[in-house]
Amino acid sequence: MFAAQFAPPGTTTRRLLLALSLILLILAAGADAWAHNVAEGDKGYIQESSGILFWPFVYLGAKHMVSGYDHLLFLFGVIFFLYRMKDIGLYVTLFAIGHSTTMLFGVLTGTSANAYVIDAIIGLSVVYKALDNLGAYQRWFGFQPNTKAATLIFGFFHGFGLATKIIEFEIANEGLIPNLLAFNIGVEIGQLLALGTILILMGFWRRTPSFMRHAFAVNVLLMTAGFVLVGYQLAGYAIS
Repeated sequence: MFAAQFAPPGTTTRRLLLALSLILLILAAGADAWAHNVAEGDKGYIQESSGILFWPFVYLGAKHMVSGYDHLLFLFGVIFFLYRMKDIGLYVTLFAIGHSTTMLFGVLTGTSANAYVIDAIIGLSVVYKALDNLGAYQRWFGFQPNTKAATLIFGFFHGFGLATKIIEFEIANEGLIPNLLAFNIGVEIGQLLALGTILILMGFWRRTPSFMRHAFAVNVLLMTAGFVLVGYQLAGYAIS
């Protein structure tokens, strides 16, 4: 979709891509394979608490989103070539609807799946969006997939992945629905905070010539990050 806008990857771009890829792999080597993991202290709090605890669960939801690198990578890819706030708001809303729907549905109905498989699909969502930004689908298949539908569908998977993890904590039934709603509000607050930071940084970057010069390299790096996430989850599934 955007491939024609890219400047040819020169020596500087290739070096940048190599350097960033090495940094990514080094960081990934020490990262937790669970994209939806919850800190042990928070895990204990969730398991031991009962009753309506609105603000603590808002905090936990916001913390999850801000530290959820899989969500942030996907959103980064979604807004990479979006310039108007109207478009950004539409795509983020679609993602939020998908994320919220399956998270609440999964927890309230007790519906879960293998977390490794779900998180591998989430990693693929990052790969999908990076390839979309690179214009791969038009070159390979001659058509452009519906990006709005893809954002909503992958939002479903992101929310279902979180629901699968929450179910494992066996939250008390007392105050369950208010606490889940509070957690979801926190997730959206965290999403807005993270998205705002990304947009501010990208706003400065887009004003420089280096944006289009390095856009190709950054999206290849984004795709690499998605494959790293997929690899971790499939490896975990194979040995679990």
